[in-house]
Amino acid sequence: MSQTESPALRAIITATIMLATILQALDSTIAAVALPDMQGTFSATQEQVAWVLTSYIVAAAIMTPMAGYLGDRIGRKNLYLVSVAGFVLTSMACGLATSIEGMVAFRFLQGCFGAPLVPIAQATMLDTYPPAQTGSAMAMFGMGVMLGPILGPSLGAYLTEYYNWRWVFFINVPLGVIALFGIQAAIKDPVHRDRDRPFDMMGFAFLSIAIGAMQLMLDRGNTQLWFQSKEIVIEGMLAAICFYMFIVHVLTKDRPFIEPKMFKDRNFSGGMIFMFVAGLNMLATMALMPPFLQHLLGYPVLTTGYVLAPRGLGTMLSMFIVGRMVNRVDARLLLLTGLLVSAWSLWDMSNFTTDVSFATLVWTGVLQGIGMGFLFTPVSVLAFSTLPPQYRTEGSGIFALSRNLGSSIGVSVLTGMLARYIQINRSWLVESVTPFNDAMQSHAVTTYMNPGTLHGLSVLDGTVVREAMMLGYADDFRAMTLVTLLAIPMLLLLKPPRRAAVPVPTHQPALE
Repeated sequence: MSQTESPALRAIITATIMLATILQALDSTIAAVALPDMQGTFSATQEQVAWVLTSYIVAAAIMTPMAGYLGDRIGRKNLYLVSVAGFVLTSMACGLATSIEGMVAFRFLQGCFGAPLVPIAQATMLDTYPPAQTGSAMAMFGMGVMLGPILGPSLGAYLTEYYNWRWVFFINVPLGVIALFGIQAAIKDPVHRDRDRPFDMMGFAFLSIAIGAMQLMLDRGNTQLWFQSKEIVIEGMLAAICFYMFIVHVLTKDRPFIEPKMFKDRNFSGGMIFMFVAGLNMLATMALMPPFLQHLLGYPVLTTGYVLAPRGLGTMLSMFIVGRMVNRVDARLLLLTGLLVSAWSLWDMSNFTTDVSFATLVWTGVLQGIGMGFLFTPVSVLAFSTLPPQYRTEGSGIFALSRNLGSSIGVSVLTGMLARYIQINRSWLVESVTPFNDAMQSHAVTTYMNPGTLHGLSVLDGTVVREAMMLGYADDFRAMTLVTLLAIPMLLLLKPPRRAAVPVPTHQPALE
């Protein structure tokens, strides 16, 4: 891929890449709101239908690191075409599925085909635009990555409500076909490509088993009571052993599955940490908000979608601003801004009550979207500004994996913490329900929540549970605020990006 293309060709490449990226990112969340309808169609249990999401996440996590190797061996353009075509076909198969087993199998294949799309897209954007325009390129790419998961629940709710849950998958078909034409017409292979790279089967096997086992452990831990379950213990031990074996293998093999020289680049390694935090903030919040809005505040599905959608506008606005500023302002200051704005929005969310207004919910969502925009673009610019070009596709895969792991770990840990916080808060509130508490002597309590009657006791218990849940969500958002603030000192690990305005060299430069 050359950086001398005409502006018109760059526009086609950018539009094609964003379309393919949005397709993959969208499907990570769009199916979540359709699960109840799928459960009814297939007469499946709650645990069975949960595998519709789990199979996609596990497949995508396993195959994402493969993007670098496959891009070198069969060519980036060929990999792009195969991935999009496979994604379209498996989307059709998901929409036509007649059993829960078939749906889970097709979703696994969809995750496999979709996994390389984001790494290839990021590497292609870096190769298409000169260094002076890297910030703008990463801002445009980031819109696809960030907007997909944010808009997924809203679009999924609309399609499920007014059409059918199958359209959650059918909508990928026309968009994917358009992307295929764009890829065929505009995408080219990069000059820095290792066509003779051998496949490290052992390294891939260790990493795949480790990631797959960890994803299963994280995804199923809450329903299986974590390490009280033999399944979770086995998955945790398998993940730990295989990760250890993978690290030993990478450090001792001549040409391992993942090139360890990448991690000597301080900006790239530091960027992975911040991308992990960004993944935790984005998808963990998206996982907490729908049940908070629907179960606690009583919002219907469509209204929930309307509340969540504006955060996408905040992301678009901030990425537009950052894309213009990142080449003029130290990217570390922009990243600091993103962390502070994200912490601000999370702290506001920790002060929600059961009477929180619609306007406040929208405002905090927009604020969080702005923070995400200020996080993603600067960290991408910093991470890849010093990374040699031949590592871009492979590095993009590892970068995407760190974001996905942040999301998975964040969702699992925060969901588990929420359940624990609710239990603790309920016990604390129940201790206050005594005749010696002045609040228990109020007219409202004695009239509507009189513990001396079955009806009053039921209403009182429901009120206690509701308040315990509200406090639990507040505790979760407060914990996320702390994690975001703790990431700020790690800015010292990063160096300012290069300001060179020369074409990317085709030879291999030394790592810094």
